[in-house]
Amino acid sequence: MTRPVFCLLLALFTGGTGSAQDLPRGQIIDDVRCNDDPAQHYSLYLPSNFTTDRIWPVILAFDASGRGRRGVERYQAGAERYGYIVAGSNNSRNGPWKPSLDAARAMTADLTGRFPVDLKRIYTAGMSGGARVAMMVALHPEVIAGRIHPEIAGVFASSAGFPQGEFRESVGFPIFGTAGTEDFNYREMSNLDRTIRSPHRVVVFEGGHTWLPVETATEAVEWMELQAMTSGIRPRDQTLIDDMFGRRLAQAEGLKSSLATMRELQSIAQDFRPFKNVTGLNQRAALLAAQQDVKAALDVERADEAREDEMTAEIFALLEELDISSGFARLKERVTQLVDQSRALEDSSSRRIARRVLTSLRASTVGVRNPELQMLLDRISGVVPR
Repeated sequence: MTRPVFCLLLALFTGGTGSAQDLPRGQIIDDVRCNDDPAQHYSLYLPSNFTTDRIWPVILAFDASGRGRRGVERYQAGAERYGYIVAGSNNSRNGPWKPSLDAARAMTADLTGRFPVDLKRIYTAGMSGGARVAMMVALHPEVIAGRIHPEIAGVFASSAGFPQGEFRESVGFPIFGTAGTEDFNYREMSNLDRTIRSPHRVVVFEGGHTWLPVETATEAVEWMELQAMTSGIRPRDQTLIDDMFGRRLAQAEGLKSSLATMRELQSIAQDFRPFKNVTGLNQRAALLAAQQDVKAALDVERADEAREDEMTAEIFALLEELDISSGFARLKERVTQLVDQSRALEDSSSRRIARRVLTSLRASTVGVRNPELQMLLDRISGVVPR
């Protein structure tokens, strides 16, 4: 039997409790049990070139439903390209904080005990409630401290941001946030992008409330590489910087709207300011900001936001009146209108707003036991996939 096959079988038959030397490289291992707490387990990806003679950055991923593999799958390509270990907890999920923080602590202890981890480059990632776990760990790294006392180097936040009551205008770590165009937390992430002052980037993709696409995750890992060079926790690589800069500029030039181009130029200037002369980019962005089409697009954007806020408030006000005799009838009428709006064949801000409001209603009523409401929610599910 060849050694790679033997190592794979060993990992499988021991439930993934092998040493760093035993575990296979270049493939996702679904279930690695923590040596000190076998009740805690996680999915794992080691780059194909993993060795124990150097230290490695790590991404700790948290899914809202305890499906560790989902987060690992998203970051696998970026981890392979840039040399990261990725681990996704199979225990952390939406609910009380303690189980998720216990999972984060156990996973961190196991990874740092099993592998040569770069303690200056531990990152957290998550989706929805898992993103709030990732952010909580970054804001309070003492919750995962055991024999080590790490600082979190950055957060990848998909479809959610800060835990309730924990918002900060500035944090000591960079944030790469994402949201789908039909994500009910789209507004939360756009507000985070607008409000936070410390290094961050928020990317919107076509889709709903879900983990970011693999391509965007790879872009996120690359962006964190740039942030690590900025802070000095990673050696400067001018070739990589030049390559990233050129690709970001090309991306900006290919955008369809002047508003999107202006924002991307501003983002590039902010990200590459330590490495490039970005005066020209800032000047171009300022000229675009003065254009009438950009001003008009901003007016439309603000009007859409106000409309979405009004519609959301209306739906939740009707939900509060559900037990009143006429309450359900009014809610059903308004939801039916939104369902029709969400079924439009062509994409538009109106269709996206309708889908976001409907999915927000569905997410906020999980566990509500009302047969009529459940039938209405089933109708929503038929239009806007989970």
